[in-house]
Amino acid sequence: QVQLEESGGGLAQPGGSLRLSCAASGTVFAISALTWYRQAPGNPREWVASFTSGGATAYADSVKGRFAITRDNAENTMYLQMNNLKPEDTAVYLCYALIRQRSGAPRKEYWGQGTQVTVSS
Repeated sequence: QVQLEESGGGLAQPGGSLRLSCAASGTVFAISALTWYRQAPGNPREWVASFTSGGATAYADSVKGRFAITRDNAENTMYLQMNNLKPEDTAVYLCYALIRQRSGAPRKEYWGQGTQVTVSS
């Protein structure tokens, strides 16, 4: 059984920073399509950042220059460093990944349960 679990959310002031983590646990052979999404109340889920197939990173215009996505392959963990936070960044942040549990097995989609980020003075 594979699980994705986010952590690191909380309350931050405008201009502040938070670092989110997304850790994969269980039997993991390979991870791809690592992505952060967010969803604010009453809004659809929004793509935030992801690793491309070539290993580069891509960001939504709303977070470009403020957020940075990184990964630790040895720990099966992805991070989202969020700087210069704004009230409009308030949302539940969720991670997504395609995970192959063993060589030759099909990749399956996994979502974390989400972590709340609130930006307010």
